[in-house]
Amino acid sequence: MEFSRTVQRFGDEIFAALNEKKIALEKQGKTIYNMSVGTPDFETPEHIKRVLIEAAKNQDSWKYALRDSDRLVEAVISYYQKRFGVTLRPDQIQSCNGTQEGMGHIGMVLANEGDTVLLPTPCYPVFITSVKMAGAEPWYYPMTAENGFLPRVSDIPEDVARRAKYMVVSLPSNPMGSVGTPEIYEEIIAFAKKYDILIVHDNAYSDIIFDGVDGRSFLSYPGAMDVGVEFFSLSKSFNLTGARISFLVGRSDVVQAYKKLHTQIDFGMFLPVQEAAIAALTGPLDSVKEQCRKYQERRDALCGGFRSIGWDMVDSHGSMFVWAPIPKQYKSRNSMDFCLDLIGKSGVICTPGSSFGPLGEGYVRFALVLPPDKIREAVESVKKSGILG
Repeated sequence: MEFSRTVQRFGDEIFAALNEKKIALEKQGKTIYNMSVGTPDFETPEHIKRVLIEAAKNQDSWKYALRDSDRLVEAVISYYQKRFGVTLRPDQIQSCNGTQEGMGHIGMVLANEGDTVLLPTPCYPVFITSVKMAGAEPWYYPMTAENGFLPRVSDIPEDVARRAKYMVVSLPSNPMGSVGTPEIYEEIIAFAKKYDILIVHDNAYSDIIFDGVDGRSFLSYPGAMDVGVEFFSLSKSFNLTGARISFLVGRSDVVQAYKKLHTQIDFGMFLPVQEAAIAALTGPLDSVKEQCRKYQERRDALCGGFRSIGWDMVDSHGSMFVWAPIPKQYKSRNSMDFCLDLIGKSGVICTPGSSFGPLGEGYVRFALVLPPDKIREAVESVKKSGILG
């Protein structure tokens, strides 16, 4: 059978090869330190689990939801006001089944065949997937070490800016762990207004920012609501990854257009999951802050540990990821070769930078999903392997 051109645009899943290697080594009895996939290992707060379980006991909860409940919408409004100082209306909010799904579909809402979309590189792979699904063309703006892995809109050529339909911004960044500044956001907003470009901001990691910096919403900056929307996720802040709870918030016309598509392919978020989201948004945030502190401990153990054995990497400033250059002796090869050698010789699994777009090659991504003592074990295993030379 000849499959669609859409599905043929996607490459093979990179994690499949790593997983096969992992399974083979585990069968040989080798200790594995898996820091490839960003699945949090922290506990989901008890009050959230309790609410979901109780709601699931109610037979009425098992019907189609069809829409976001008024209580859920009000919880998002209240949370954004309390957490970010941002005022939202009900018509500026729509749930989605995780930002992966939301971002994957937003291209079909915003772009037509042949349109230009501005994407960061490196970037989270679904940003690229979304553009390909819409038949649009990505134009990659670089996020380089020389600029602190932050966007610099002044480097985008004017002819590209004039034909761009929308721009994806993701700060704190996955995979680089870079964190935006007020000056960066002000430049982006001014750029968007000048060229009539919509900003789609991925705000998955606003609660995982290190060294005393407070995470903010893109929409908290003056003028942002006129030019943008953002995806806000409960996955990482509250460890609800499997429940798939995110929201698209911001400019009303964009949210309503997204809602129009969403209602064609979904019958609404499972009601017990809506109740869990309400519990998260209206409940205590102590665990969120404590979790951020623990992520910073992991960052320090990984970055500091690897630097101590000769692997030169800079500290991540936010997110649950660390972005590291591959060792110099692998520069003539590629990041996938290094990842396969690393797991084979040390049992440590990370993700090749080539998975994250054109400028990802030459780097690897570590997910901070192991406690500090296990990370220190992983560092020692890499040291003993001799892979760093």
